[in-house]
Parts: sequence; C-alpha cells; structure tokens
Amino acid sequence: MSEQLTAADCVVEAAHADRGLEADHCITCADEGIALRVLELDDATALCADRDNVVRSVAIDLVAPVAVGDVLLVHAGVAIRRLATPA
Repeated sequence: MSEQLTAADCVVEAAHADRGLEADHCITCADEGIALRVLELDDATALCADRDNVVRSVAIDLVAPVAVGDVLLVHAGVAIRRLATPA
C-alpha cells in the first residue's frame, strides 16, 4: 500500500528537494534541532553544552523557567522545548 501525501507534505518535500536538504532539517534555514544541557543561566539566555562539550549561548524565553541541568531542544540558537529535567 502506498503512503498518501497531503498538499503540505508535497510542499515540504519539494522545498527540501529544491535546496538539496534532508527531510529532518528546517526548510527555512537548513538547521536542525539539537539537545543541549544547561550549564549556567543569565536572564533570558543560558550557556549550554552539547554531548561533545561545545558550549553555546541559547535564548530561553520560549521555555522558561529553566534550571541548570535541564536538557533543551535548541534550533538556531533558541530553545524550543525542554527535553529533560534533572531528578
């Protein structure tokens, strides 16, 4: 049985194909969401590290309140979801 695609699916697939991108990337900027752990907090930003300990500054306005140790899904330098909170 073949998979039924909606018009929206076709638009997304066409946009990815036109830009040579995989379907797991943002069609606007070609970035992908990554999980980062919060190391330090400062007002509306957090210093976060990925699994290779690369540290980045992340805007946390959309997911506040955030605590040190939280794991955030980050896209284009902005936290868009909290994935885990330390126990």
